[in-house]
Amino acid sequence: MADEQKKIQPINYTARDFTSIRSELMGIAERLYPETFQDFSAASFGSLVLDAVATVGDQLSFYLDYNVNETFMDTAYEYNNVLRHGQILGYKPQGRPSTFGEVALFVMVPASSTALGPDTNYIPLLKRGSKFTSTNGLNFVLTENVDFSDPKNPVVVATTDAATGSPLQFAIKAYGKVVSGRFNREEIVVGSYQSFKRIRLSDPNISEIISVVDSEGNEYFEVDYLAQDMVYKEMSNNNFKNDNVPSVLKPYLVSRKFVVDRSRNGAFLQFGSGDATASDVVAEPQTVAADIFGKSYVSDTTFDPTRLSKNHNFGTVPQNTTLFVTYRATNPLNSNVSAGSLKNVANSYMEFKNRDTLTTSTINTVVASLEISNELPITGDVSNLTTSELKLRVFDTFPSQNRAVTQADYENVAYRMPAKYGSIWRCSMQRDQSNTKRNLNMYVISEDKFGKLTTTNSTIKNNLKTWMNDYRMMNDTLDILDAYVIDLGIQFQIRPQLGADKYSLLDAAIVTLQAKFQTKFYIGEPLYISDIYSELNKVTGILDVTNVKITNKIGAQYAATEFDVNSNLSPDGSYVICPNNCIFQIKFPLVDIKGKIV
Repeated sequence: MADEQKKIQPINYTARDFTSIRSELMGIAERLYPETFQDFSAASFGSLVLDAVATVGDQLSFYLDYNVNETFMDTAYEYNNVLRHGQILGYKPQGRPSTFGEVALFVMVPASSTALGPDTNYIPLLKRGSKFTSTNGLNFVLTENVDFSDPKNPVVVATTDAATGSPLQFAIKAYGKVVSGRFNREEIVVGSYQSFKRIRLSDPNISEIISVVDSEGNEYFEVDYLAQDMVYKEMSNNNFKNDNVPSVLKPYLVSRKFVVDRSRNGAFLQFGSGDATASDVVAEPQTVAADIFGKSYVSDTTFDPTRLSKNHNFGTVPQNTTLFVTYRATNPLNSNVSAGSLKNVANSYMEFKNRDTLTTSTINTVVASLEISNELPITGDVSNLTTSELKLRVFDTFPSQNRAVTQADYENVAYRMPAKYGSIWRCSMQRDQSNTKRNLNMYVISEDKFGKLTTTNSTIKNNLKTWMNDYRMMNDTLDILDAYVIDLGIQFQIRPQLGADKYSLLDAAIVTLQAKFQTKFYIGEPLYISDIYSELNKVTGILDVTNVKITNKIGAQYAATEFDVNSNLSPDGSYVICPNNCIFQIKFPLVDIKGKIV
């Protein structure tokens, strides 16, 4: 009879935490074993057994919930798991972004024999790849050749003879483009054949892969996906003198290829499964004839060269060789620098006409005279995405399908611009209401080195416009504009509960709002005053929030945008409306958020 009662006792499957599991176990022991176990005090052995079993049950329940949650995009919390889900849906992480900017370059050249100008033989060509460093040790590289002999460059007298006043040296000013980071080369020894070989690069901050070559001289090409067989190579234009185009693009069929797979902590080279020693890397000759629809045999002998790559190996895998990987790695810290911070020359590469006929000491003097300064801030580096922000970008990637039609498509494509071209922090696509044509305005904003909002520089805007041209609709015209920054302040009044420490309570309220506004606004996103009331009411010790006031902050340290808060309140006063071309910012939470006890 007792055994039958034990069998029919129901089990509460909703007990999932330590307290409920222990309570359920205690009920079972008291109900089914009243004569065997009677001592369940805190120091008894029976209590020890119940605690141990409840602890194991609580841990199993936690890990079960964790694994189930991380299985789905909506409920996943871990950044790397969200990233894996995103890659399945077509999202491609871009890695650490680069910063771009324009710099002023100065060089001193000896005067000519007539002293009427600089000696043109000693006017150098500063070659791309020259390296510079900022005052805080960040690395930058020149991206284009700078010709100081350009007649548009300003020239002034630098030094004169003290006795005669005749010019001895002339200073020439020119401008060039720089990008954050440094070039590096890594040698990787590869062993025997391995299908879908995956190689990790040692530097975690790689922005772009310059080249991959093995010890036999074979070059491997980066592709968007391993099924891609065609790439475009830059070739020298032999007709440059006539059409003034230095390079031309040529389609190139490749069998040695790789894709760059990025995670939060590094980059990998992912190869295909083709074995160079096997016979199926290139299609059989009898299968390269063009397909003829509706016939059981091939009667047309037209050669189709694309059939050479129609195999299922996704490219040749390197084996028993050494790979020489050249890449550009950006700075591990924030690469944004303020105006005037880039002023050190690390390595300069100069070229002179008829160098063999020039004096070596004079050349060394010209090289040593090179100076650099950034007249404007260099921006493009942005803060790391949070898990929530990453989910939003993943959800927008899948429906866009590599084309821009809707507003969300345009914004998603802009965020997906490769990191080697720079990055923007926020963007918003709006239709130009003042234009009768299909003109679109994209408003963008970036971050400075302190993580505050700042305007996006022209180089990143040009890169973004070029990037968007491959995705936008053919009859859409696109203008990229700066979003206006509106700096706001928050003032609130609270009523404490009886006996609460007013000073500690006020500090806790301010800290709560500071944490609330750590996440920056989106362009056009309103400020919900009701959320401020809700957050403050959650603070233990606050009886009521009597008033919340939003103010516009203007001054030397704030943006110059004037904003009438009262005129932009919603009809019920629950939120502040933000114009579509503006973005709100609590720039200095420590001083812009103030409270008062009433």
